[in-house]
Amino acid sequence: MKTMRVAGVMSGTSLDGIDAAFLVTDGRGVATAGPALTVPYPAALRESLRGVLGGVGAVAAVERTITEAHAEAVRRLIAEHDLAADLIGFHGHTILHRPEQGRTWQIGDGALLARLTGIDVINDFRSADVKAGGQGAPLMPLYHAALARKSGLAQPLVVVNIGGVAQVTYIKGDAVLAFDTGPGNAPIDDWMQRHSGKPVDEDGAFAATGKVDDGAMAKMLDHSYFDRAPPKSLDRMDFGMEAVEALSPADGAATLTAFTAASLARGRQHFSEPAATWIVSGGGRHNTTLMAMLKARVNAPVLKAEDAGWDGDALEAQGFAYLAVRSKKGLPLSLPTTTGVKQLMTGGKYWKA
Repeated sequence: MKTMRVAGVMSGTSLDGIDAAFLVTDGRGVATAGPALTVPYPAALRESLRGVLGGVGAVAAVERTITEAHAEAVRRLIAEHDLAADLIGFHGHTILHRPEQGRTWQIGDGALLARLTGIDVINDFRSADVKAGGQGAPLMPLYHAALARKSGLAQPLVVVNIGGVAQVTYIKGDAVLAFDTGPGNAPIDDWMQRHSGKPVDEDGAFAATGKVDDGAMAKMLDHSYFDRAPPKSLDRMDFGMEAVEALSPADGAATLTAFTAASLARGRQHFSEPAATWIVSGGGRHNTTLMAMLKARVNAPVLKAEDAGWDGDALEAQGFAYLAVRSKKGLPLSLPTTTGVKQLMTGGKYWKA
């Protein structure tokens, strides 16, 4: 199949900024994973995004602002690396995810992005899956599987993404299972913002000064979500922080960090056999304390994406570039074992520049 040159752009639930990445792909394999960049959100835009989570507030104004920010990210990627793109895969920013109610909402104006960049755009990757009864998430598994095929790494292989929410993709031959395991960076980031004014716990340094509260951990791990069989997915806001409210700032950070690691490790109960390797992508891989906690809980090597030759910051942006080509060619974006949809499901909306 003919390859396309695609810019993928992703605004994650961690609210940290926009990842933009270039990919050459035919929608099945990966020919070239090209350059990438990250554009951090200014504090004011981050707070504006936080203000519309749940689908409330000045959604239209924020949608236009983040679309303009995505256009600038694409222009920078193309200009700085002298690229030419045939297509943009534009995820937008999730402000509401309630698949059990048939609702998922990613803000981002595809038509406006096409006009601003002069490049065709595909966005709205999740709605068709949710309308057909699927979870609409996670959507990276088919890209993870393509990378796994190219890597030659031993299987079963688990690819982890720790963004605002944490997900796993379990790959064994042609079989792909995926689901959200629980919270990722979101509660840690929210806790840090509240108690220190900082948006993240750099390297997990603050959590490392605290002590994990076993009682709070037990309460959080008693959440009904963990009793559900996959495929399953989460909204950023699904897990509150009531269990840690009485803790000191350092102990709260340590406990929330341990909760993310424990949630990921719990995902092993759904694997058909133990994984040979875990590969971690997303911002969470930079959290040294979180990575150490995860390694202590899984009986397998835990690698950063870079150890596998992948760009852990760009992986999701690359993934939406990959899915844009699959959408353009009418190929599936999701499977019954990744979102719970009843049949192979394509999706996405196409906007001509």
